[in-house]
Amino acid sequence: MDSILIKDTTREERELIVADSIGNISGLCDGCAAGLADMYQDYIDGKKEIREINMEFRASYESGTNVPDKGSCGFAG
Repeated sequence: MDSILIKDTTREERELIVADSIGNISGLCDGCAAGLADMYQDYIDGKKEIREINMEFRASYESGTNVPDKGSCGFAG
């Protein structure tokens, strides 16, 4: 597979692309990375390209809107 675009992949391939990119999120100790997998659900569902999702995340981060506090995930103790 040379392209990760929605038009060039199946849902199953997109699931693998996201899983391979993020790694083993269930093995992380703080549990906060599970939201990272949810962030890419629109890509898996064929609604948005990865590039669009990443750009939206970056724009939100840079503007300072909707950015949680570091200790707000509920798993930090």
